[in-house]
Amino acid sequence: MKKKSILVRAPILSQSGYGEQSRFALRALKSREDLFDIFILPINWGKTGWIWEDSEFRQWMDERITLTQILIQKKQINIDMSLQVTIPNEFEKLAPINIGYTAGIETTKVAPVWLQKGNEMDKLLLVSNHANNVYKKTVAIATNPQNNKEKEYRLETPTAVVWENTPRADPEPINEMKLNTDFNFVTISQISPRKNFENSIKWFVEEFIDQEIGLIVKTNIASNSIMDWEYLEARVSALLSPYTERKCKVYLLHGDLTPGQMTWLYNHDNVKGIVNIAHGEGFGLPMFEAAREGLPVTTIGWSGQMDFLNHDGKNYFNEVDYTVQPVQKEAVWDGVLEADSMWAYADQGSYKMAMRKILKNYDTFKQTAMELKTIVNDKFSDEKLFESFVNEILPEHESNDSVTGDKNLD
Repeated sequence: MKKKSILVRAPILSQSGYGEQSRFALRALKSREDLFDIFILPINWGKTGWIWEDSEFRQWMDERITLTQILIQKKQINIDMSLQVTIPNEFEKLAPINIGYTAGIETTKVAPVWLQKGNEMDKLLLVSNHANNVYKKTVAIATNPQNNKEKEYRLETPTAVVWENTPRADPEPINEMKLNTDFNFVTISQISPRKNFENSIKWFVEEFIDQEIGLIVKTNIASNSIMDWEYLEARVSALLSPYTERKCKVYLLHGDLTPGQMTWLYNHDNVKGIVNIAHGEGFGLPMFEAAREGLPVTTIGWSGQMDFLNHDGKNYFNEVDYTVQPVQKEAVWDGVLEADSMWAYADQGSYKMAMRKILKNYDTFKQTAMELKTIVNDKFSDEKLFESFVNEILPEHESNDSVTGDKNLD
């Protein structure tokens, strides 16, 4: 069949969750260059940094970006379809066929504008069943200004769940990380109301104040700058200031790490588990990567992470109890996070108990984590996810040319 020219509009150079999602989409499309002629239109993603890897894939992206810009300037680009990896507010009609690929929402409803923009797309792809279910069940009310009659509207565009992954890299030491404790948890997130960052640290310290246990906090606020680091250090120092006699340690890892450094971190002999009590996740890539390496995961049973932490009805993680309540006022974001939406709140006592259980019964939790590692590496392999993605982008090729069949037809 004739190649389809596809324009990928996405934050492909961003060091962020949406950046990783964008690069996954590109890797999937690139795996079938016999089917796609790929053009790239990069977009910014807030104040996040850019990836700085030197790889064949990065060189290929740069070449496609340059080619796309040249063809746009010369008005010589003809696009069959667009793939837009972003929040739905930013969806646009750019081609005869337009597909949105979003992490969706971590709450119980999407904003009305998401329904409107979603219905302008020909198809929506979401990274988790949670996001897909919330999108499809949300109902908004519109009022006709001429007669003041109210009318319900919802998403009409077809949807599909397409999981993502990240490339695994060989371990690369983090030279600046010096641990003085033998048993350490790690938490990975940017600082935001959704991430529940301060409680994850505070509750850890309260539970292990008299023990030499460590928590590695890999984070940043908005960038990788010195000012960002200084602000973060001051914020964490203020958080820890009441606990002057504590024996437990909190280690800060600021900024972005390479994929190899992340692999090294997950496999460090003294790193015993990842903890996450965010109010919700679109997918939860740090937990996914940790699970892929066999690191025990402690989190709540809510939102996107359940797609890889539960298999055949069995949970393969250390569960933290939670309740679903309205989002905080400071988290409300017009057109994205609705004031009347809800998300999960981890129970303080349950979080502390969950960490304590790992400390006391580490071998048991490690065995479960190794079982999950086998499941995740099979279920979320490049081959399976790339095939799923391509089938959703170009379903008509399935009956003519199987992804697993001959890819080099002359």
